Formats: sequence, C-alpha cells, structure tokens
Amino acid sequence: MGDGPTEIRGTCEPGFEPVREAFAANFAERGEIGASVAVVADGKPVVNLWAGWADPARTRPWQQDTLTNVWSTTKAVTSLSAHLLMDRGELDPDAPVARYWPEFAQAGKADIPVRSIMSHQSGLTGLAVPASVTDYYDWEKITGLLATQEPLFPPGTASGYQAITFGYLVGEVIRRIAGQTCGQLIATEIAGPLGADFHLGLAEADLGRCADLQGVRPSENEQAQLAQAYANAHPAALAALLNPALTGDEANEPGWRMAEIPAANGHATALSLATILGAVADGSGRVISAATLEKARTGQGRYIDLVLGIPIEFGLGYGLSGADHHYGPNPAAFGHDGFGGSAVGADPEAGVAFAYVMNRMGMNLVDDPRKMAVIGGVYQSLAG
Repeated sequence: MGDGPTEIRGTCEPGFEPVREAFAANFAERGEIGASVAVVADGKPVVNLWAGWADPARTRPWQQDTLTNVWSTTKAVTSLSAHLLMDRGELDPDAPVARYWPEFAQAGKADIPVRSIMSHQSGLTGLAVPASVTDYYDWEKITGLLATQEPLFPPGTASGYQAITFGYLVGEVIRRIAGQTCGQLIATEIAGPLGADFHLGLAEADLGRCADLQGVRPSENEQAQLAQAYANAHPAALAALLNPALTGDEANEPGWRMAEIPAANGHATALSLATILGAVADGSGRVISAATLEKARTGQGRYIDLVLGIPIEFGLGYGLSGADHHYGPNPAAFGHDGFGGSAVGADPEAGVAFAYVMNRMGMNLVDDPRKMAVIGGVYQSLAG
C-alpha cells in the first residue's frame, strides 16, 4: 500500500477544497480503506472524489464507478419513491396502510396510517419470529410475516427504528399502488431520468463493480458495551438488531446484492446519491413538488428511539438535522445515515446535497466521524 498519502481522484470545484481536505483526512486520520464523496450545489456536481481500495485486502483500486452497499442510506431513496406517489395523489400518508395493503389489517393493525410506518412509529421494528439473512431475499415471506404480526409497542406512541422492516413496509405499499417493485420504480422514475448510478436490486452484470465491505469489528470493550446495552434493551430493539444480527459482511454475498431490500441494500456511488437528493434540494421540482418536500421533512415527534437509544426526530422517511445538526447547522436539513458510516443529506435552504460512501464499516449507527468531517467541509465551503 505504501506509506505516502492516499491518491485522491476526481473533481473538486474551486471553493470546495475543505471537502477534499476532510476526505483526505478520512484516509490519513480515520482509517478509511476506500470511499467516494460528492456534493451537488444548485443542481450541479461541484465535488466528485474517490480514493483508496475497493476491497479490504487492497487489491482493487476504488474507481469512479465503484458501487457500494450503503445500508440504511438506501432509505432516503426508498422514501423519495413514496413521496413521488404522494406528489401524484396516489398515496395519502394519513390513510391506513391497509387501504393499499389489505392483509396488513391483521393483528390489530387496521388503523395504522402510512405516516406511522414512514416515521418509525409502527411498532414493527423487526420480525417476531426467528429469521435468517437469506429470508430477506424472499419478499413475499417477509411482507407476509409483517402483515400477520402484532406491533411490539403501541403504534404512534414511540419511535422504534425499523432497521430492515422499513423497506418491506413502505415498499409493499409502493408495490400495491404502482404495480411495480420499489427498485423498479426508482430505476424508471428517479435514478434513470436523473442519470444516477443507484440500484435497488443489482443486475448480475454489475456485481463486478461492487466494493467489498469490511464489516464491523468491535473491540473487547465495545463488545462488552453492546452486551450491556442488549441486556437492558426493549424487545423492539432486540427484534430490529438481533433477529438476525448483522455485521455488515453479509452485504458481500451476490444473493444480498441482487435482492430488493429497500431499507438496506441500495448500491450507489456518492455522486448518484448526491444527484438524487440534489434534484430535491435545488428547488427545481424535478422529482417532487415543494409542498411534498415540506411534508417529507416535517418532524413527526422527537423521541428517545427504542432501537437506536438516542433522541432523534424523523420526518416521513428521513432523519432531520435538528438541534443535534446531524446533517449540518440547518435544523431543517434532512437525510439518512447507513450502518457503518455512509450518509446522504440535503439542505434545500442552501440548495445543496452531499453524500459519502465507504467500505470500512464503523460502529456508529449515526454520525460517523468521517461523515461529520465531510459535512463540516461542505458548510465551511458554503461559508466561503
């Protein structure tokens, strides 16, 4: 690998050097293996950088078109596909889920509104029966189980992060309305028209472009902390995080990459993510109207999330920047983080969107230091 600094490739417009510096520091100071970062301002890419290695063994250089499994950062695009249907008047967030998905009405869920599944307040944080990773490849099995399951807490009374189930809940509503899967809708209505290299359900021909992830490697101290946390965890957290438990390495399997898991297996470049949310943040109304965007980023209540264990507020499918500045200093900025460190965010007031994707997975579920460094660089650049 050599002892010199990592070669940063790509483009960075004048004035956005702080983003490049933060990106370089992720390699020099924060143990990065391979990554890409992108910023889109007023609908135009101003940063598109990549560096490092596409595999932990450091045998394949990261390329401009290297795709990465971005885990829950996927939720930002899945949510946008639902907002597209809202924008067209085909999906009402206040309607019961069962209006679109009649089987969902079982086990006392007849009145749960779409708003609750999109803001992580449905009580369906995970499955109540034992599940394996390969079960996630079976759409009918997972949606069938969720349709018959009772909520793990009273819906609408708390926030319980739907780590994986979010994608099946929202995705099945999308499928029932649109007559196509969430991945197909994204390809035809969002990624395709925007020229964004984002995929939910990867084609076999694209497998060779994928970065291999290095899953989380907790230290003994971190393992002890996790054990303590799980010992005191709400059943909703155990269902979300331990059934099955994921390390991140699962995403290297072809079966995972080619399935549709709309909460967790989007494959993307940083530029594709920034392009998609950039088209939402630039005021153009190309994807959704300003009115729908405001509904998407309207807070649904701040809670100490039963799964994440931190105070957080979600809009409809997005995390809000809020007082903790998860996506920069504007409390009205929004986005989504992915397990291990990836993220996408948008600030419509500034007309900017940014994304970071990588293959060395860290322990943070939100606000990975590498992501926060990049966001700091973005706003330093905007401040001039």
